[in-house]
Amino acid sequence: MEAVEAVNGTLAEMRAEFQERMARFEAGHSSTPSNLASGGTSALAQDYWAFKRFMMDELNCLQRQMEFIVRDMDALEMKGRRKMLLLHGVIESQTENTAILVAKIIEEVLDIDSFTTSDIRRCQRVPGKTSPRPILVKMKDVDTRDKVWFNKTKLKGTGITVSEYLTKTRHQLFVAARNKFGVTKCWTNAGDIYVLGPDGDRHRIVTFSELRAIREPSTVHERSPVGWRFPIYN
Repeated sequence: MEAVEAVNGTLAEMRAEFQERMARFEAGHSSTPSNLASGGTSALAQDYWAFKRFMMDELNCLQRQMEFIVRDMDALEMKGRRKMLLLHGVIESQTENTAILVAKIIEEVLDIDSFTTSDIRRCQRVPGKTSPRPILVKMKDVDTRDKVWFNKTKLKGTGITVSEYLTKTRHQLFVAARNKFGVTKCWTNAGDIYVLGPDGDRHRIVTFSELRAIREPSTVHERSPVGWRFPIYN
């Protein structure tokens, strides 16, 4: 995924550099008989503009294709995380058994009596410098995961929160959305990011261009808390 994103970034840089060089070339030949900068009628000027249009069309086409590839790969990666959740704020100890700890929280605090460690496929602390470190939990199936997710409001006041295990791209987009519209106006569900715009409409966003398309709020909202800023990726 990172390699594809790097290629996409390189294409964007190539497009910008091509435009910049063409602008400098046109400026340097604005006084010549061919008059490139103002679209002269000489054969050289016509060939130049045809070449420039062709190159820009090709670069734009490649850029769009790469964006589609990145978007599809991100969706596949998010699908692979569908059974996963992150638990933040759980006190950490050297002798802990994270699976037992998580099962106890879900059973006693979320009041899901049927939940046991057998409902957990994988459970571990996420490497990092934050303290306590988040716990990454992979449930046995999506239904179990969703049951925990939709009961997360019962954690209010405990200092523990639950978030979805977003991909790098979606995490960055989610943080940007919260910083723009406020924490209470943005949320995720099943890996999708939603924004409640100033017009009262709910927007599902996948790209930064879709985020930019939503009208700016008229007032300044609270910014995303530090807890949402650290990246957690594979």
